[in-house]
Amino acid sequence: MEAATAQAFGLNDEEARRRFEQEGPNELPASKDRGVLHLLRDVATEPMFLLLVSCGGIYMILGDVHEALMLLGFVLVVMSITFFQGRRTERSLDALRDLSSPRALVVRSGEPHRIAGRELVRGDIVLLAEGDRVPADIRLVESSNLMVDESMLTGESAPALKRSAPGQEILAVTPGIEDASYVFSGTLVTQGTARGEVVATGARSALGKIGMSLAALGSEPTPIESETRRIVKRVALFGLALATLLALGYGLVRGDWLHAALAGLTLAMAIIPEELSVILTLFLGLGAWRLSRNNVLARNIAAVELLGATTVLCVDKTGTLTTNRMVLRKLCCADLNYDVADAKNDDASFPEAFHSLLEYAVLASHRRAFDPMETAIAEGGKKLLAGTEHLHQDWTLVNDYPLSRTMLAMSRVWQSPDMSERMIAAKGAPEAIIDLCHIDAEQGADITRQGARMAASGLRVLGVAKAVFSATSLPGNQHDFDFQFLGLVALEDPVRADVPAAIAECHAAGIRVVMITGDHPATATSIARQAGLTVNGNIMTGAELAAMSDEALAMQLPGTDIFCRVQPEHKLRLVQAFRAQGEVVAMTGDGVNDAPALKAAHIGVAMGARGTDVAREAASLVLLNDDFSSLVTAVRYGRRIFANLRKAIVFVVAAHVPIVGLSIVPVLFGWPMVLMPAHILFLQLIIDPSCSMVFEAEELEPNAMKARPRAPEAHLFDGAVLVRGLWQGAGLFGVLLGVYVWCRSETGSDDIARAMAFIVLVLSNIALIYVNRTWNTASWRGTQGVNRYFGGMGLFTVALLTAVFVVPGAARLFAFILPPTPMLFMAVGAALLSMLWFEVVKWRYRR
Repeated sequence: MEAATAQAFGLNDEEARRRFEQEGPNELPASKDRGVLHLLRDVATEPMFLLLVSCGGIYMILGDVHEALMLLGFVLVVMSITFFQGRRTERSLDALRDLSSPRALVVRSGEPHRIAGRELVRGDIVLLAEGDRVPADIRLVESSNLMVDESMLTGESAPALKRSAPGQEILAVTPGIEDASYVFSGTLVTQGTARGEVVATGARSALGKIGMSLAALGSEPTPIESETRRIVKRVALFGLALATLLALGYGLVRGDWLHAALAGLTLAMAIIPEELSVILTLFLGLGAWRLSRNNVLARNIAAVELLGATTVLCVDKTGTLTTNRMVLRKLCCADLNYDVADAKNDDASFPEAFHSLLEYAVLASHRRAFDPMETAIAEGGKKLLAGTEHLHQDWTLVNDYPLSRTMLAMSRVWQSPDMSERMIAAKGAPEAIIDLCHIDAEQGADITRQGARMAASGLRVLGVAKAVFSATSLPGNQHDFDFQFLGLVALEDPVRADVPAAIAECHAAGIRVVMITGDHPATATSIARQAGLTVNGNIMTGAELAAMSDEALAMQLPGTDIFCRVQPEHKLRLVQAFRAQGEVVAMTGDGVNDAPALKAAHIGVAMGARGTDVAREAASLVLLNDDFSSLVTAVRYGRRIFANLRKAIVFVVAAHVPIVGLSIVPVLFGWPMVLMPAHILFLQLIIDPSCSMVFEAEELEPNAMKARPRAPEAHLFDGAVLVRGLWQGAGLFGVLLGVYVWCRSETGSDDIARAMAFIVLVLSNIALIYVNRTWNTASWRGTQGVNRYFGGMGLFTVALLTAVFVVPGAARLFAFILPPTPMLFMAVGAALLSMLWFEVVKWRYRR
């Protein structure tokens, strides 16, 4: 009695508030942002930060306050850039979270109230109706003809029939999805009404448990991140060791240990490729920004680059390849067939023989339809029967007979204004309609064969029948009507318009596309054929997959591109099996059932508009407009990022060689320091970020999307990249050393010689960027297209270089004296000579 009272009156506000405070809001936990202190700690432990602070301290001790303050100012610049980049990564997802908390109609203290879904608590009584998004896991107490779309959990687009179990005890754990007396958070009510009691909210719901379980799968750095960290660490250790030796040698020979420490720190700054991390961050950040303009949200921006190496793309069917929205496709009446796709916009083209079939299919559906199939039938009726007498908006619904476990058909009883008789329209599974019509075995077999042929082409088939009833008292069973069989209607979840072209481009790029779905094999094969996937007859079901050992599955994977009737654990196993074979795996999906596989894949790609919050949290990329072709755009950007990163690395290596050389040679020959910390900072904090923007903006080389993906073991820092950079840098060092020695001997001024070497170094760096924008042709051919960042970078760098000489006090800080005008022309000539050398090296490696 107390339970019945609670179900009628619900919780009171005080008890609801107590449970809310105790159990928390009904929402999924968002990904945790890194805290401010965590980010500051990361910045403070960076080698370049420590070197800058050390150099600033030495200048303070030496009494050079201006130099010290300038270096500490650069420290603030470095900290600001790093901090800003770290804080912006996760915030783009916040705009999507409004989809995760639907409104709910609850009964509290006996009165219905509409509240935010996040305010629901365990024990609340919730009222559900057609079109409602289920706000929590709910045990049904009362229901009427309740159908629920659970495709986000099961992958099956057909709504599931749900029935209440008033006397059932609440289970200690949330039951399986197949339990018909429960509805689950995030699913959609397509038909009927219900009252139920909330049994689990937030992370404790079935949806929430899947989301929480994703944490166990963890995350891992991409190969490019790991490789960059490894290279920076190794070079840093080598640089520090060499810098220590240089400082010891300087101190022992000259006895000036403060300047020895400064020389050693300067060499360490010259050697440590700290800008590689900045370049990688800038490339990936700008790549993510460019993708966002193409409706692709990069939650993990490093995954953008890895997508360019993808070899296997696992795609979910429902909502990914298809629209997850049914449409009317075919009508079958006796021996006649009609393809709705051939219909014209005028009703005169619709054959009269099919009018009655479609008329009663519409009458057998709800006028306010939420079921995808009923919506498709209603839209088909409006299109094909417009202007005829077969659309009955003035008819009154008298009663309906819902689907049941024993009768997979529904009937609706109508009363027309001008007829005393009642018209009954029925639709349902073909075998159920055959049973209602009491059709003989031979005719029933013919109808079954017709339905099987349409089902084999991926269509969902319904039978339609009509009856006339004159008595005032309606029978209690549909079987008591004298039904006449009218025909079959077939519906489909159509392939997205952009999918075939996108898959064709994936195939051209050497990417294997595999479909993983919970649908019937015939449906899966039909959709695969329409989408342009490889249909070679090798299809594997979830049951077959579950029965296989890992070894047997590994043998079957190379020849199987269609997996059907799979469960969520099967998707996860498939992704892991492909990874075990050395493939770089991307996985697309939109449902909760896709989330574990999205997390386990190298790159998880979720649908943003129709996708679930759990899927988005698990994915690395989110397609905001569900446009499958956006995924190909992301692949193109991934390949572009990797290729342009290699160009940037060649520049970094080539630019560091002369800097290191000019830091060591003066110590060996007893000359004054040619490059000081301020000069190296000028290059690293001005030119290096500028070069990053130039190379990042370079378009993808021609035919790059017609080449196979790079090998998974391919390295960003391979021998070809390093040797190319070393040769270009060695030639530039030779030119700079010659300019410095000649100018020093001609003028007798260390400051003029230092200024000349620095001018040639800066101008040659601009030339180095220009030459390496493309590796396929000579730079003067102009085949690489327009890059507006290069022009801006060049002018900006020259302007800053000019400011060093013309701004009062700047030349003194840099220890420069402006060279005579003829020497400035010679500096330009030396930079052009360096450019010629860069082209020779590029030509040699192109051959």
